[in-house]
Amino acid sequence: MVSPSVKEVFIQGLTLDGKTFRPSDWADRLCGVMSQFRPGGPQPGSHLTYSPWCLPTLINGVKCVVVNSALRDVEPMAWDFALNFAKDNNLQVAEACLLPDSPQA
Repeated sequence: MVSPSVKEVFIQGLTLDGKTFRPSDWADRLCGVMSQFRPGGPQPGSHLTYSPWCLPTLINGVKCVVVNSALRDVEPMAWDFALNFAKDNNLQVAEACLLPDSPQA
């Protein structure tokens, strides 16, 4: 499903047939569950922020979750959970990477 050399996977809030995935807060829920998986492991209060390896974002008006491959290296079962969530819900998945915002002129 995903090549072993990929750096980031985008789970898109669109089903394979192009319908918007519901509930509308699915990305926040998934990232909330994944919040404990982070560099250095869970710390007191870390459940209050998202993991840098699993972040919700909005791309072209579509809710997405960006899953970094570092998660696969540190916690393979969490990586599998995220990708199986996409598979089980027939969500579109893309291999890509986020680019930093360009400086404002």
